Amino acid sequence: KLLEEAEEKGPESESAETSSSTRPALPPTFSLSEIKNKQRRQLMFMKLKQEKRKQKLELRKKRRKEREALGDKAPPKEVPKTIENQRVYDETTVDPEDEEVAYDEGTDEFSAYFNKLINPKVLITTSDRPRGRTVRFCEQLATVIPNAHVYYRRGLALKRVIPQCISRDFTYLMVINEDRKVPNGMILCHLPDGPTAHFKVSSVRLRKEMKRRGKDPTEHYPEVILNNFTTRLGHSIGRLFAALFPHDPQFQGRQVATFHNQRDFIFFRFHRYIFRNEKKVGIQELGPRFTLKLRSLQKGTFDSKFGEYEWVHKRHEMDSNRRKFHL
Repeated sequence: KLLEEAEEKGPESESAETSSSTRPALPPTFSLSEIKNKQRRQLMFMKLKQEKRKQKLELRKKRRKEREALGDKAPPKEVPKTIENQRVYDETTVDPEDEEVAYDEGTDEFSAYFNKLINPKVLITTSDRPRGRTVRFCEQLATVIPNAHVYYRRGLALKRVIPQCISRDFTYLMVINEDRKVPNGMILCHLPDGPTAHFKVSSVRLRKEMKRRGKDPTEHYPEVILNNFTTRLGHSIGRLFAALFPHDPQFQGRQVATFHNQRDFIFFRFHRYIFRNEKKVGIQELGPRFTLKLRSLQKGTFDSKFGEYEWVHKRHEMDSNRRKFHL
């Protein structure tokens, strides 16, 4: 009887039975946490992950074929939701054509620089008794920023350093702080009237730690690119960074310094672009690279006790709304 039933079902039923037997039959309410054996749990998790990836790819191929079949009648592609495009609108967003913004730009502390009346001169220093990694980071920053000088201070307070910088016509004081031999903070003070910004520094990678990097940068003045500094606060920070570099880029050097703001994290990259032919242009990273996070913006020069702060980072505000950004 069993043989007769098997012959009546035929080969189609046999293939269906074998395929169903090979697939893992899991109940709908099954949870991987119920598997006590760690190796089996990891194995099942990887299998489920691979199945989900295959289903996603099949669905994408199916949608692509449908769009090709419909041609011009195909519906527009859906834009995926991200934290960036779901950002809460900020009332302080800057309109470049606003008269009030233009007036502020003409009267702020950086107006002399943008009117080409002064050239930047930067003093780069460190916290007390810096370690090797911080020293190398400062030296590489000095090769990125033209007319920058590195001095290492030992126990000298910043309040005593600032008057000496002003007397020697420095326009910026940059202080690199460290913790456990790793650079972790930056104070950027515009001289002689401020403002002063305090940043957290992370993800520092020196030139030797980068793969496929180019040759060391030349002494040409680089171009400066500022991305996504859209609010009033971001506009001020963007002008603070722009005033670090001479307002007369030398294009024959083909070097570009980029400050890219995304979700209030400022990513710094330094590139050289290479013309491969008339249509193709390649870029070559020179380094160093690092990430900044604004902690405070203070009016005037550095004063930790009696300084007036324009903006201070408040962690509970950031945690309450992940789609609200300040820069």
